[in-house]
Amino acid sequence: MTDADGGDDRPSDRLRARAAESRTKLWLLLEADRRLVVAGLFVGVFVVLLVVGMALPTAADKLRAGDSVGTLFQGFLTATITGVTLVLTLNQLVLSQELGAVGDQRERMAGALEFREDAAELIEAPVSPARPSQFLRALVQMAGRRARNLQSAVDEEHPAHAAVVDLTESLIGNAESVTDDLDGAQFGEFDVLSAALNFNYSWKIFTAQRIRADHDSLDDEAAAALDSLVDTLELFGPAREHFKTLYFQWELINLSRGILAAALPALFVAVCMIAFFDPAGVTARSLGVVPVVALASTVAVLPFLVLLAYVLRIATVTKHTLSIGPFILRETDQVEEVEWNEDDIESR
Repeated sequence: MTDADGGDDRPSDRLRARAAESRTKLWLLLEADRRLVVAGLFVGVFVVLLVVGMALPTAADKLRAGDSVGTLFQGFLTATITGVTLVLTLNQLVLSQELGAVGDQRERMAGALEFREDAAELIEAPVSPARPSQFLRALVQMAGRRARNLQSAVDEEHPAHAAVVDLTESLIGNAESVTDDLDGAQFGEFDVLSAALNFNYSWKIFTAQRIRADHDSLDDEAAAALDSLVDTLELFGPAREHFKTLYFQWELINLSRGILAAALPALFVAVCMIAFFDPAGVTARSLGVVPVVALASTVAVLPFLVLLAYVLRIATVTKHTLSIGPFILRETDQVEEVEWNEDDIESR
């Protein structure tokens, strides 16, 4: 009836379908290697500047006549220095999450150990996995197992059977797909978070809560199976958010290193263009003043291109994971409205 991409009566499990955006756009924003995105932006900016400069017949004469080249690269020089300052601020932001008094560190440690113990008890293992991909994989596999238990605990004649089958078949298929995606995924790459985003746990918690509220005639075995499934899903939510936070810190560190690496050639080119480049000199006449300025300008904005590539991914992930738990922020007709007695509320 349904598959991992969803059916007509429920939201899709995969992010690319829930986001209602093109596959290519989401690949560029999320899945693509950030170095490839930076390279694409670099080529795009250079081509645009070159085409515009060559298309305007007075562009070369204007560059040779005035001091526009020096003024342009003085602005780039100032912006690059400001960008390096921004990098230092980002590093301080990341470091501030790791620094603290010994009491704060012990409290963090105690919270992490307690969470791991809860996870170990839930997945019925002596110790919960240490790797993020294995940890999430264990939770997803346990969710699929408990969905099967719930499905077998509800008889076909029971009024809740159709709703239970719809929930469990969706969850089992989604869990199998996400488990395969998490197999062998390494933290630091986007694979772990990408797979976690494709496990639509919020809709599943909401549906399980509706089943529990609408069908109080479930026997003890079915009710216990439903509660166990909800407990697993509720643990997956904070686990995903925790690893998302760690991934964002990892990406901010990579962003800082990338901007610092890009700032060196940007500063070098900006200084050379201000101090040594002659728009009417031999280099400009042999190579063309427009191509030289276009290439130098592209190198000068390279730190901004690095910042853009990383922030696009971070912002996109944040947009699609703003809420934790059974809250659906996007517009959809695939979630049943909850009815309540407004008169009773107003009379209280």
